[in-house]
Amino acid sequence: MKLRFLGATGTVTGSKYLIEHDGRRLLVDCGLFQGLKQLRLRNWAPLPVPASAIDAVVLTHAHIDHSGYLPRLMEAGFRGVIHATPATTELCGLLLPDSGHLQEEEAAYANRHGYSKHAPALPLYTETAARRVLAQFKAQPFDADFEPLPGLRTRYAHAGHILGAASVHLDDGAASILFSGDLGRSTDLVMRPPAPPRAADVVVIESTYGNRSHDDADPLAALADAISRTAARGGVVVVPAFAVGRAQALLHMIQRLKAERRIPDLPVFLNSPMAADVTGIFLRHADEHRLTPEECRAVAHGATIVNTEAESRRLNELRMPSVIVSASGMATGGRVVHHLKAYAPDPRNTIVFAGYQAAGTRGAALVGGARQVRIHGAWVPVRAEVVNLGGLSAHADRAELLDWIGALPRAPRRVYATHGEPEAADALRQAIEEHHRWPSEVPEYLEQTEV
Repeated sequence: MKLRFLGATGTVTGSKYLIEHDGRRLLVDCGLFQGLKQLRLRNWAPLPVPASAIDAVVLTHAHIDHSGYLPRLMEAGFRGVIHATPATTELCGLLLPDSGHLQEEEAAYANRHGYSKHAPALPLYTETAARRVLAQFKAQPFDADFEPLPGLRTRYAHAGHILGAASVHLDDGAASILFSGDLGRSTDLVMRPPAPPRAADVVVIESTYGNRSHDDADPLAALADAISRTAARGGVVVVPAFAVGRAQALLHMIQRLKAERRIPDLPVFLNSPMAADVTGIFLRHADEHRLTPEECRAVAHGATIVNTEAESRRLNELRMPSVIVSASGMATGGRVVHHLKAYAPDPRNTIVFAGYQAAGTRGAALVGGARQVRIHGAWVPVRAEVVNLGGLSAHADRAELLDWIGALPRAPRRVYATHGEPEAADALRQAIEEHHRWPSEVPEYLEQTEV
């Protein structure tokens, strides 16, 4: 087997790994690059290998930085099968069309208001293209072998993180590779912990938090404090949240805090119809998470669902303490950007982040203390309070990553640390070498190796 790194090198986005086996090609993950402009431009460039020469795709999970390039791949000529767990298959049925729809909305908005450097601004792909690619999905269960390529035995194991998230083990009979995928936390409020890893000759491990530990502070208490402070000064809490995973966790927490009378009984708006649709998927995959059916339904009914663009615009005129939960989680696009534009200038308001913020995103700028951010071609002052609930991340931290890889039944020949900013990836590499004495490295973009 040959392994080539087509993404998630020097960044937490754009996950793509090319496997060549017996004259055939497989992509493990097919994600969009996000954040820094030089990364986003890769989404528009042709892949180093023709899309028509790729025989199959295996997804680790549904987040757009792992699945969002699929419609573009199809339009470039890919005609193979996309393998995914059942929950990932369902979630991609929501996330991919939504991604295309948002890109069309943003291009149309840019053209109406004339702030794009391109004339006209175009979406990377459309909602129609995203719906077409869904016909190529084939659901595969956890803990059972399947062959995306002849002779390449593949198996999914639970990775935590979000519904359907999986680690991927590939074995061609002569060598094996284990991809961690995005690993969840052992103490996540919603998701169950990752399964122990299977032995492999080569391990590719994510390193999002490879250089840090999560805050030990109680995230419920931190969220309660932020909401109560904001309500006391008559402000609005805006929460950029990924529509799958963090949105449900946050709504569950808010419901708990209201029930325990730790926050005022203020209105909560979920400005993501797709996030509301995810509730049914939670009910159908109860073995993957900790919520009871009653708690799942409470998440669905505990917020006012905002469906139309007109309803979304009206949220920008709220004059009473409220909470708005809206995608995207790193404030790179979607409806939450309009809410930030409306509420960031007012010091009574609060912006709450509850997940990793990649370099070059508005989320990273805000968490880093930026006093203005660029939205729709104009600079918007930031006077609102900004709160980062680091303990709510859906990613394993340094200690949890080391615990997971330390549970391997035998030593791998080599470990590659990917899906992390350069400092995080290199810190995890060093930690693995120090703790286990295993050869480890941080691969370069487009690097290729023989397995």
